[in-house]
Amino acid sequence: MNLLLAGVNHQTAAVDLREKLCTLLPEADESYPVIFSYPEIREALFYTTCNRVEVVCVTDAEEGAASVLSSFFARHPEVSPEALAKSLYIYRDQEAVRHLFRVAASLDALVVGEPQILGQVKEAYRQATKHKATGAILNRLLHKTFSVAKRVRTETGIGDHAVSVSYAAVALGKKIFGDLKGKNVLLLGAGEMAELALEHLKGQGAGGIVIANRTLTRGLSLAQRFGGEAVSLEELEPQLLTADVLLSSTGSATYLLTREQVKVVMRRRKQRPLFMIDIGVPRDLEPSINDLDNVYLYNIDDWKDGVEETR
Repeated sequence: MNLLLAGVNHQTAAVDLREKLCTLLPEADESYPVIFSYPEIREALFYTTCNRVEVVCVTDAEEGAASVLSSFFARHPEVSPEALAKSLYIYRDQEAVRHLFRVAASLDALVVGEPQILGQVKEAYRQATKHKATGAILNRLLHKTFSVAKRVRTETGIGDHAVSVSYAAVALGKKIFGDLKGKNVLLLGAGEMAELALEHLKGQGAGGIVIANRTLTRGLSLAQRFGGEAVSLEELEPQLLTADVLLSSTGSATYLLTREQVKVVMRRRKQRPLFMIDIGVPRDLEPSINDLDNVYLYNIDDWKDGVEETR
């Protein structure tokens, strides 16, 4: 038996490629039947973070399985074989183990020490076991991975000054404005990243906070905790009229704001500057929004210089 790990991350692929590959893993219910349709695969685990899409598997046909994993990632109709060949890495056996350890311990992250990644890997493992996708080898590997990540966090200083992607996004907003005090912030999404961002925004003295979320009850719960207001996604465009900063972090597979929508809003704002920070992968905001006058759109790949300071 051999262990193989294949994927792309922020070091090998730009966000436009990563977001396309993310859509290959929409739900565990759909992903695992696909990977197990290949007879070379005995056990498998998928996991994604803001900056990576990876698959680790057990096989008794190493070379055949490597080809299978390449084919699995090449299924997206908009991903060319040439682009994938330049970005996809495949690790074998001990290299695969070492890489997985580094991912879970947040050593291979864009924001080194980010505490959310271990939780994302644990959730992915929970989904894999629910679908009976893991066996003796991956079960042992993942339990060891979790203990290694815990040791790294408790026995080293990696967590002393660790920041999250949400923190980095808020720090970017502060760098843009110099000061976030009194600025109106619109959050698109009400998940864990949005919650972390709210904690940092309140600490920076942000003014009005509005949370737009697909599930209004979740948005209301979060808004009550942080003294903000919650609206549905249908009310998103009117809320843009008063926002200074939009921070987006949903799991949507399609754009939630397009260039044309923002163009209309900007006319009504009389071209008052609007800053947008999209930390979703796939992205929530159409990239061409950045072509509009007085609109400044940043995505997760725009922070690399800034997060190097935390490293």
